[in-house]
Amino acid sequence: MSQLQHELTEFTTQAYQDNKTFPVSKKDLLGHWSLLFFYPADFSFVCPTELEDLASKYEDFKKIGCEIYSVSCDTEFVHKAWHEANDKIAKVQYPMLADPTATLAKDLQTYNEAEGKAERGDFILTPEGKVVAYEVISSNVGRNADELLRRVQASQFVYEHGDQVCPAKWEPGEDTIEPSLDLVGQL
Repeated sequence: MSQLQHELTEFTTQAYQDNKTFPVSKKDLLGHWSLLFFYPADFSFVCPTELEDLASKYEDFKKIGCEIYSVSCDTEFVHKAWHEANDKIAKVQYPMLADPTATLAKDLQTYNEAEGKAERGDFILTPEGKVVAYEVISSNVGRNADELLRRVQASQFVYEHGDQVCPAKWEPGEDTIEPSLDLVGQL
């Protein structure tokens, strides 16, 4: 079942950021763009490379009004321990959400019941908390922060310009397409 236009269910969970834990709820994700970045587990193999890559682009995401929330089914205390123990994770400045009951993972259908972990999935949310882009991939393949940033930028563009679409590899400032009957078979 497609998650496009799915609105997040009400939730409250704990987050770890800047050596503090604090509650995060659905209302905290409203009013700005959000990237929910699910990964299988702290203290694992591919995950730290992805989170470090996202950390290197965090300022770029913030400049376009998008908050990153990494999410795993670990607790906020495990996030803290990993942050202190791993040089790659020490670079993470965005909130690390704890989802030990898999509330978010189940809501967005990334939860793997057999393993008790979230699958590798990323979800771009509008300021209204609706999914406009997502992917869920094999747990042994890492994702690219540059491409995620580009997808957020393209999603923001079409959100603001509903009469236009972004072609493959579109970057901000490049030409878009205004669909029309005259373009059928021309592209």
